[in-house]
Amino acid sequence: MLAETLEQVRFSPSKRTTYVRFVLAALAAIVAFKTFWFARWGGWADRELADFDAFHIVAQRVWRGDLDQAYHFDALLKMQMEAAGGVTGFMPWTYPPQYGLLLAPFAFLPVGVGYLLFTTATLALYLLALRAISGTNFALALVILFPALAITIGCGQNGFLTGALIALVCLNVDRRQWLAGLALGAMVIKPHLAIALGVYLLATRRWLALATAAVVVVTSSLICTLLFGWQIWIAWLGAIRESASFLEQGFYPLFRMISTYAALYKAGLPASAAFWGQVVVGGLALLAVLVGAARGLSLKFALGITVMVSVMISPYAYDYDLPILGIGLALALPDLAGMASSRERDVAYGLILFAGAYGLLQSGRLAVQFGQKADPSQHFAPALGGFALMALLVLLLRVLWRGTQPASVLPQAAPVAK
Repeated sequence: MLAETLEQVRFSPSKRTTYVRFVLAALAAIVAFKTFWFARWGGWADRELADFDAFHIVAQRVWRGDLDQAYHFDALLKMQMEAAGGVTGFMPWTYPPQYGLLLAPFAFLPVGVGYLLFTTATLALYLLALRAISGTNFALALVILFPALAITIGCGQNGFLTGALIALVCLNVDRRQWLAGLALGAMVIKPHLAIALGVYLLATRRWLALATAAVVVVTSSLICTLLFGWQIWIAWLGAIRESASFLEQGFYPLFRMISTYAALYKAGLPASAAFWGQVVVGGLALLAVLVGAARGLSLKFALGITVMVSVMISPYAYDYDLPILGIGLALALPDLAGMASSRERDVAYGLILFAGAYGLLQSGRLAVQFGQKADPSQHFAPALGGFALMALLVLLLRVLWRGTQPASVLPQAAPVAK
């Protein structure tokens, strides 16, 4: 059994150390390999662009004073083609201006060096936060999350940064609300992934945390307005509208997405039906947050459920956002063993592993079958990661329902013979 095998590791310090060292060594090897790849060393001189390349391009626009051009997709495509030295796949830019400001220092570094510093710093911060939360379950969490960590490293995305920020909210929400609020406010860089935590803080009346987060968002927005002008917000909203149109037409690599929308759309449903499916699942995810907040669950388990479902609300969520789910899993693990059966934990761990690995495996298949520069939109690849998270949500709701029932309606243990 997967769950029992992995969970036994926490009772053996030597095995825990072995597992942790092996996973960390594998992650370090991937970072080293991708550093050479991003630096265009050797045979990778004419490689395609990846996510950190987009970060680097936007960082340069900050210093050139035309960040708003990154939100105009025709202009951005020219920037990306120039960076790639020719034709390249297009990566739209819809991050709030605050994220461009955060990336600005990387403009002064070669892209390979910038990738190395960004990835190692955010990965280290994430691992420290995960270790603080998971304790003796650290090795277990690392094994289950390994595919998601590997793919986040591979594309140079910010899943470690957002995961660490969410972890800081959870670590400080009870005793240092102001610090939790600072971390939540910093999630303005990816606000759709902070909706669940915002609802949880509202439901549990953490007013100081919410107020602090609001101050961070307002202050950072004013700074961006002063630096970039009012037009930056008009450009940003225009990019969001255009990006929504791209999503509706399936122009994104949907097989890498973990949302209900992507799963249903790639399964053949019209965009409108897929959207309403996303609305239903998002509503169920928020219901799980409210149930966890309202009933007599431990703080860590309620927060764990909240964080796990946070990646299930938006139609725009990728496999590189799964490090956030890992923080939720680490929070929930101590209570999960008592609230979920071994088989249920088998399924939960398997679904998380599958969601993290699926996009990586499909990317590899497409590269082998059609070449490294194959356009994913031209080849069929279902978005099964979204179905995996839908199944995980059903399982979590089941565990929540069973765990919040009054003792009188729960199955009673058989009397012990005397």
